[in-house]
Amino acid sequence: MKRSAVLPALAVLLAATAAAPSAATPAPAPGAAPTAAGTHRPQPGGSLLDAVPRRGVLRVCTTGDYRPYTYRDPKTGAYRGVDIDMAKDLAKSLDAEPRYVASTWASLVGDLAAGRCDVAMGGVSITLPRARKVAFSEPTREDGKTPIVRCADKEKYGTLEQIDRPGTRVVVNPGGTNEEFARARLKQAKITVHPDNTTIFDEIIAGRADVMMTDAGETRYQAKIHPELCALHPDEPFTFSEKAYALPRGDAEFTAYVNQWVHLATHDGTYRKYEDAWMK
Repeated sequence: MKRSAVLPALAVLLAATAAAPSAATPAPAPGAAPTAAGTHRPQPGGSLLDAVPRRGVLRVCTTGDYRPYTYRDPKTGAYRGVDIDMAKDLAKSLDAEPRYVASTWASLVGDLAAGRCDVAMGGVSITLPRARKVAFSEPTREDGKTPIVRCADKEKYGTLEQIDRPGTRVVVNPGGTNEEFARARLKQAKITVHPDNTTIFDEIIAGRADVMMTDAGETRYQAKIHPELCALHPDEPFTFSEKAYALPRGDAEFTAYVNQWVHLATHDGTYRKYEDAWMK
């Protein structure tokens, strides 16, 4: 063959080889996380959708201080609450048992992102800063910040303008959206951090604080168990938020499964049954 004929043929062969997928480049793993190059990085050990049933344990990060969603009995160490019941239900659906991992509001997202648990549950609100670090399931309910006060003072603290005055004592628990909201919206009221969210409402009852602003679901529950306290306009809170379950980023299969489970539980009466057991 003449050299003039060889060169065009070689060019065609090289072009075809460059266009074909390389046998040395592996296909993206199912449920893998995208990388900067647009390919995918497999999750260590595969999806939690397979790992949880294999180990027989669902690790649940929870604070244990946020009734009616999560509460750890200080005497027995046992956990109870709406989302504790939901955790049992999720674990059962995965042929596993729940194992509760103690956390705090300041460390909850970090504990999940670091792999100390498989899911974070217990009245967790969806926020954009949290969504940068973890994934969220479908919401379980709508909520928002609203005041809880002594019933004798319910006419004094109905609006943010009434609350944000010199002399008003606002109490918050550390590290969560309650403290974040109070510090962002209040400029004149005195804000005090109370470290124990299980006893924080006693500060209002005892007269050491005037107001706490927390999620409407919690104000309803606390007003139910403390007749001295009144939840103010819980049906019309200051903010809009949704509660959901936090999940590790990058595990699409597990997130899809939990989303489907939440969707069913919030439409077949399962979630409502657990919530009604605490709220009625």
